[in-house]
Amino acid sequence: MKSISIKHWVFIIFGVAALLLTWPYAFDWMRNGGNILNPIAFFGDAIDAGGTASFLSIDMMIAWAVFMIWVVFDCERIGAGKKWGWFFVALSYIGVSFTFPIYLVFRERYIDKHRGE
Repeated sequence: MKSISIKHWVFIIFGVAALLLTWPYAFDWMRNGGNILNPIAFFGDAIDAGGTASFLSIDMMIAWAVFMIWVVFDCERIGAGKKWGWFFVALSYIGVSFTFPIYLVFRERYIDKHRGE
């Protein structure tokens, strides 16, 4: 298997940065009674803030829904199987901005490893 490329490191750095920049807000929200496993309440609270928060929340909610559908079928299409897709759906509850770059690294490495089999 080939080593991790510079592009993969950039993806991983963005994913880790996303965790470090977003989760302090999630912890604060949970300290105030929010349930991170309830996406309806999560996005509802964000949308209620109005303006920019509403725009970004709706945009992210739709992007998350598309990611969850796409990743399951993409894993199956590349040969990794739906179980990996469901794993990344579950991981996306940590954050799509974390999971998506990690999935891209997984996807490229999986395809490279299985190319020509």
